[in-house]
Amino acid sequence: MGPFKLKKLKLGCNFTYLHLNTQIKMNLNGIKNIIFDLGGVILNIDYQLTENAFKDLGMQNFDEVYSQQKQSGLFDHFETGKLSSKEFIQQIKSEANLLVDDQEIVDAWNAMLLDLPKERIALLNKLKEKHITFLLSNTNEIHFKAFCKIVEKETGQASLSPFFNEVFYSHEIQLRKPEKEAFNHILLKYDLQPSETLFIDDSPQHIASAKEMGIITYYLQKGEDILDLF
Repeated sequence: MGPFKLKKLKLGCNFTYLHLNTQIKMNLNGIKNIIFDLGGVILNIDYQLTENAFKDLGMQNFDEVYSQQKQSGLFDHFETGKLSSKEFIQQIKSEANLLVDDQEIVDAWNAMLLDLPKERIALLNKLKEKHITFLLSNTNEIHFKAFCKIVEKETGQASLSPFFNEVFYSHEIQLRKPEKEAFNHILLKYDLQPSETLFIDDSPQHIASAKEMGIITYYLQKGEDILDLF
């Protein structure tokens, strides 16, 4: 085994982290607030499972209308509460000409939702003791109901609300990342300073938007885990 490589990287606003092999430890000096993404950061997800499920139903172009990086207006509208679950399902079936039951659409849509490691919940509780913590998630009514069941199974809580100072779901606040208004919704409500606020997300377009606003960001890439950050 070769020697450990210790590298110090500057992320702006005097925010640094240490990279020791794959172990990353953050220096939270000056950070009072932390905003977390949900899917891929706290809750394990796999977009490919939903893509495969829809293709099995006959929607062969699903990857062209929905992915982690981009999506069509139909999904934007669903994630910002402009469409009900029933309307979303009917539009999917109509646009893709799918002759399937509504529950098959729901099951395919939820296929990406995996597990919620208890160790991450423990970390959230620990961070909440010294920081103001938030959840900012692009989600929708169907996913919300599904991941709340996962949360209850793993924690005994009916939702993620007890683990943050406040949770913000796109379909409820009618704003979604990477829109700057979504970040401003939290900053203004709690009178937060961007330079004192850390945002952790696994989508580069969301990170770029927050960074433009002066928010300290960490782009959680594939293979990384928030358990290694703190």
